[in-house]
Amino acid sequence: MKIYVSHSRDFDFENELYKPLRASNLNDAHEFFLPHEEGRSVNTQDEIKNSNLVLAEVSFPSTGQGIELGWANMLKVPILCVSKEGSKVSGSLKYLTQDFVVYSDAADLVSKLDAFLSSR
Repeated sequence: MKIYVSHSRDFDFENELYKPLRASNLNDAHEFFLPHEEGRSVNTQDEIKNSNLVLAEVSFPSTGQGIELGWANMLKVPILCVSKEGSKVSGSLKYLTQDFVVYSDAADLVSKLDAFLSSR
């Protein structure tokens, strides 16, 4: 499965999101597109269009991410929203997806993401 990873730039996404995903067994089973990975050139709308799922880390509000999620919705690409325990996520997200996962740390995120992807 090709998974586009969407997130705010307002947190340490490299260490808290990218590295755990790349180090997990999920990285072997799925193709993750990490838009801010070093050296990456991105046509975001095309990447979303060619994905099977958008994984949206929504713990931090982001206008750019809102645009990406709007494109995913318009293109009928399923969206999974994940957020760290204690985060206040936008209520508007419920209009884009019913799929939400709350996690405590990177290991919990990978475990819950694995369970979600296995159920599809």
